[in-house]
Order: sequence, then structure tokens, then C-alpha cells
Amino acid sequence: MIGTTKRGIGPCYASKAIRNGLRVGDLRHMDAFREKLVNLFRDAASRFKSFQYEEKQVEAEVERYRVFANRLGPYITDTVQYVNEAYRQKKKLLVEGGQATMLDMDFGTYPFVTSSNPSAGGICTGLGIAPRHIGDIIGVVKAYSTRVGAGPYPTEIHGDIADRIRDAGYEYGTTTGRPRRCGWLDMVALNYSCQINGFSYLNMTKLDVLSCLPNIRIGVSYKSKNGKTLSSFPADLQTLEEVQVEYEDLPGWEVDISKIRRYRDLPSAAKNYIDRVESLVGIPIRFIGVGPGRDAMIVKD
Repeated sequence: MIGTTKRGIGPCYASKAIRNGLRVGDLRHMDAFREKLVNLFRDAASRFKSFQYEEKQVEAEVERYRVFANRLGPYITDTVQYVNEAYRQKKKLLVEGGQATMLDMDFGTYPFVTSSNPSAGGICTGLGIAPRHIGDIIGVVKAYSTRVGAGPYPTEIHGDIADRIRDAGYEYGTTTGRPRRCGWLDMVALNYSCQINGFSYLNMTKLDVLSCLPNIRIGVSYKSKNGKTLSSFPADLQTLEEVQVEYEDLPGWEVDISKIRRYRDLPSAAKNYIDRVESLVGIPIRFIGVGPGRDAMIVKD
């Protein structure tokens, strides 16, 4: 329902929160690693009555991780010191966030979220970089919206248009292969994300995907079930499930833009779409993706 990859990420974060988890640094101390692993086995057996284990299973797991320890050993280090030393030496640091703000454990559409903080705050809590050391923060946003799993999705599209966007953008889960839900660009959610992250500018990706549509919609505001315009993104799911989206309709461009590399060469309708999003979000769109290739990027002066 939540849309997880079923790879054990949630249970791993649960172990972190209850403070009995194994850490990468433990691979340097295999004797202590074994003791901690035994504690995990005992904990699982106490909570899940169907979970049974034998000593030989523990030993087999220890040996499996001993192989990992030998392979990973050269790459294990004090990452806080490593990253901050690079900063002190004025090296360029690029931090890439996975997932999305709306899947943030604290700020996303809980409980339909991931297990961590993929918003900009994760730079500090995940790497140990001081807030005042952070330079530009680039927000990456698709020209439309997508979501995996269940949960409220106000601008979701159904039917033929959704299928066309999904196929054109190959919107299928990277890990699971499951089809993603597709929708129009949601400015309420985007403004909320910009507020949380403090983006310097935006990188709009997959603009070329919308080339297949004669008309394009932008979700510009939410109204509650009593008709009142909401001033911000709802903090609770019940309100979010009940909102009505106010849309603006723009004409599409219906031509292939995947070979274009200069902003001025884009169709007028495509530039109007970008300009309208910029005016609604109040943050410049500096980069525009028009295809999957590394070179399929337009820099907007």
C-alpha cells in the first residue's frame, strides 16, 4: 500500500531508531559484530513467534558478512571528517538527494513516505555538514508529477492521458518495475517543497514528455470541501484527500523538443509553460531536461 520496495529499508531504520541496529563501522570489529547480530536474532525471535533460528544460522550470517567486510574495508572511514576535510580544502562537494520531499518522513504525506529525510535537511543530518556551509540547493522537479504506492494524490490523472505520460516518460519503478501514478504539476506541493528546502533555483526535467499532449494543466491551488482556498499544503491526510484542485489550462506544443539545446529554440507554448511555473513558484527554472541523455539539458540564461 505504501509503495515500498520491500528491500528491508523500513526495518533497518526501525532498528536505528530503537538503537539495536548494525552499522557499517561494525564490520571492522567482527567479534562485536557477532554479539550485536545475536541480539538482533533474539529480538526478532521475541517479537515474531514464527521466527525460529539455530546457532548455525548465526554463524553462516557472520561468515557472509565477513566476506563483505573484506570487500568494503578499504572504503570504510569516518565520513564526517572526510567530508568536512574536503570542504576545508575548498573541494567541490555535490550532494544528491534520493526520493522526494513529499516522501520525507517528517514533512511528506505520512504514512505514505520513505523512512528518512530526503529533503535538504538531510544534508546536515546525513553527512554532518554544518548548515552555514551549504551553498546552492537545486530543486529537481518533473514537468508533471508522479507517485508510487497509495495515498492522496490531488492532481492525479487517470485514463488515456495518464497512460500516454507514463509510457512517454517510462514511469515505472526503478527497483520494482511497478507503474507510477501520474498527474499534472501540483504547484501547492511544489511551493511547499520550495519552502522547506529553500531552493536557489529549479531543474525541470522531462519537459519533452508533455510534447504528446494538445493541452496541459497546472494545479494552482487547493480548495477545502466547503469551498475555502487553502493557504498551504495540508498537514493531515484527511484534509488532503478532500481537497478540490483549481487548474489553469495551457496549450501544448505537440512537437518533438528532444533535440533542442537552446532555450530560445523551444516552441512558444513550451516557454510559456516554463514562464508560468516560474511565476507561480517565485524561483527561477535554470535547467530544463528534454530527454534521458546526459546532453539533453537546456541551460536557461
